Amino acid sequence: MSNSQAMGTPSVPSLIPLLNPLIRRLIGAGLPFGPNVLLTVRGRTSGLPRTFPIALLELGGRRYIQSPFGEVDWVRNLRADPAAVVSRGERREVVLAVEVPPQTAGPLFRDALAPYVRWRIGAAMVGRFFHVDRDATIDDYIVEAQRHPMFELLAAPGAMAPSGS
Repeated sequence: MSNSQAMGTPSVPSLIPLLNPLIRRLIGAGLPFGPNVLLTVRGRTSGLPRTFPIALLELGGRRYIQSPFGEVDWVRNLRADPAAVVSRGERREVVLAVEVPPQTAGPLFRDALAPYVRWRIGAAMVGRFFHVDRDATIDDYIVEAQRHPMFELLAAPGAMAPSGS
């Protein structure tokens, strides 16, 4: 059994589905909510637009999103149709989401999470979703990247936005 299987698949805490409608409204109204944006994707079975609050990572001049909860609906939807809309308040951008392979995502996770795992409170917050600490190796981050899909967001001015978004 691999390390990622032994650690199990991350799951969405029960509070998240309850808070998401409120967070969607706040971000949609343009209120600052940290690095969070709204991601609208086409439902893979319904074809209807689905909107999720998600943290936007900016690393080295590039933009990424990753799932702290593993293989969730928005991940499966993006794999089926990589066109999406990123919005905050009135700002909307059509993007193309390209999945980042774990070997590449691992170092990006390290760069994004390393500042937080160095201090106690940050390490506790990161530890809720990711199995890394200040002594984690790059291989540990690659294992986490297998459990937490990451996508790079590329500007796609000619892409079709999910209808209804």
